[in-house]
Amino acid sequence: MVVHFQDQRYDILKKQCRQRGGLFEDPSFPANDSSLYYSRSPPRVVEWKRPQDLVQSPRLFSESGISPRDLQQGSLGNCWFVAAVSCLAGDPSIWKKVIPSPTEQDWPHTDGGSPHSGIFRFRFWRFGRWIEVVIDDRLPTSGGELIFCRPGQKGNVFWCPLLEKAYAKLIGNYEALDGGSTAEALIDFTGGVSEAISLCEGNYGTDEEKKKLFKSLMKAHSRASLISAAIRPTSSQAFEEVLSSGLVTGHAYSVTAIRNINLHSGLFSLFRTHKLRLIRLRNPWGSGEWKGAWSDGSEEWKKVSRREREKLGVTVDDDGEFWMSWDDFCSHFTDVTLCRRVNTHLLSTQKTWKEESAFSAWKKHSDPLKDRSGGCPNNRDTYLHNPQFCFDVTLDQDNVLISLEQEDRRTERTAGGGENLPIGFFVFKVEINRKYRIHCMATKMTSSTYINSRSVLVHTELPKGRYVILPTTFQPGLTGSFLLRVYTDRASHLRELTGDAPQPSCMSFLVGAPRVVTSITVYAGSGLSVPGGGGDPAVYATVNCEGKKVTSRTVKGQNPEFDLKAIFYRKHVKRPIIVQVWLSRWTRDTLLGSVSIPCTIGESNQTSVLRLQRKDVTSAGYVMVEMSSNSDLTAL
Repeated sequence: MVVHFQDQRYDILKKQCRQRGGLFEDPSFPANDSSLYYSRSPPRVVEWKRPQDLVQSPRLFSESGISPRDLQQGSLGNCWFVAAVSCLAGDPSIWKKVIPSPTEQDWPHTDGGSPHSGIFRFRFWRFGRWIEVVIDDRLPTSGGELIFCRPGQKGNVFWCPLLEKAYAKLIGNYEALDGGSTAEALIDFTGGVSEAISLCEGNYGTDEEKKKLFKSLMKAHSRASLISAAIRPTSSQAFEEVLSSGLVTGHAYSVTAIRNINLHSGLFSLFRTHKLRLIRLRNPWGSGEWKGAWSDGSEEWKKVSRREREKLGVTVDDDGEFWMSWDDFCSHFTDVTLCRRVNTHLLSTQKTWKEESAFSAWKKHSDPLKDRSGGCPNNRDTYLHNPQFCFDVTLDQDNVLISLEQEDRRTERTAGGGENLPIGFFVFKVEINRKYRIHCMATKMTSSTYINSRSVLVHTELPKGRYVILPTTFQPGLTGSFLLRVYTDRASHLRELTGDAPQPSCMSFLVGAPRVVTSITVYAGSGLSVPGGGGDPAVYATVNCEGKKVTSRTVKGQNPEFDLKAIFYRKHVKRPIIVQVWLSRWTRDTLLGSVSIPCTIGESNQTSVLRLQRKDVTSAGYVMVEMSSNSDLTAL
């Protein structure tokens, strides 16, 4: 579903222009200073001109489509945006979503074509929806030249300046583009999830680690993920300082290719080869390149056949695009941004994910039970007041992507706002049957960093079980909307936990209302072996309480880790809880041992030993069972 920004509909507006016989002039983004700056006046005289006023035969695209060479950064400090656009231009499956029906939008180039109406449309993924933005083609110029993004080698291709204008309209004006995040722009172009990789702080010091990262990025790039890289300035370096290597600090470079090539060496070169890892990048300025090994025209290229060079698209022009070795890349660059386009198509031959998402918000409330803005774990008294989301991992081990995205605040810059909230999240492993919010700290499995970015991402592996995500702002009391997305191999059933405890029903006075919260944890056993079993036993545990039953995963081995934790809201506190351990067989399961644990109000932290001494167990095994009462609601 596509949402029309400011309720402007391209087809209707274009039809009106043709009926009127004039060019479209956008009243919601006028050709004046308010569309340029919000904090100052333009530093020069600005004239708004249409492309046909600047060149003889303007085109939206060239005959061969679009290319990263079609654009150059202008005077605006938005290299982050231009780098993201360079990534966009390299994949038709991406830019065709952002630039719909390009042929229909283009200037007519035949006498019989429909007259040009001066109207264009672009689409951006924002907060879970594709937003269509309509603009006119009046562009800001000074001295007869475009001030901001401009066409590259072929000076009559205008898709990038027009795309930049649509993005500026979306977030308020051109000045709001001055300083931003490549990761955010990549999300807006794809609807994907962005991952920040620090080459300084990560474990990429050894050849094996760098090789592993190279393979990961090459695979991601082959699957239409978008990648950019930057050099973080040191304390002695200025922002956007040109280094002796030709690279620029604080600059967002787009990665346009990642390749493994064969190098031949020695007398028997046909039989002696080794792999060389290369990466190609593009400077958004459109000029200024790497000067080291494998740069344009360097001696190293003599080791590569002409056919291979043509295949790689090696050029010697100062067009801002260059190759460098992977080792040099890791030595000079400090940060990589990877925007994954998560594949959710069921019929795809590539890895597919199950996507589930939820919208919510951090809200401040005077009632502690209704407060949903508790801040990070530093705020012990309020942390668990944040929104809580539950999801399940149904495989024994699952690859999980979790993305937290806050609503973009750059549109508020004109009103003096526009700063992102520092956000992050924690993931806890909880009882496998939990339905209500947690009220005391559980087992932490992973967490994100806290950063004032529009989105944060965690990529991890989790064992089978139930988990709770707590998305939070760093400080308590901050408010804002957010989108939570979870990607797994199997459906995770993501849902928000809103209830604190079971509510009494109209029949409670007859059958009783839940009065005690009891937590049961079944720990590891030892010494289990099955005669004639042909190997390690396969066993599982069950817990029965007041007609409700939970079952652990089936585990193999002499020392099974059940990792079973369950929670029960009980009505009849004198009825025992039954814990059993079963041997799993193809034909019929066999009970290995059972323990009945009595529980009354006030009892807590009881530990029982379930000893397994049945005739089909050669040596006695045991399972530890720990029980606590009223543990979950102590924070209330």
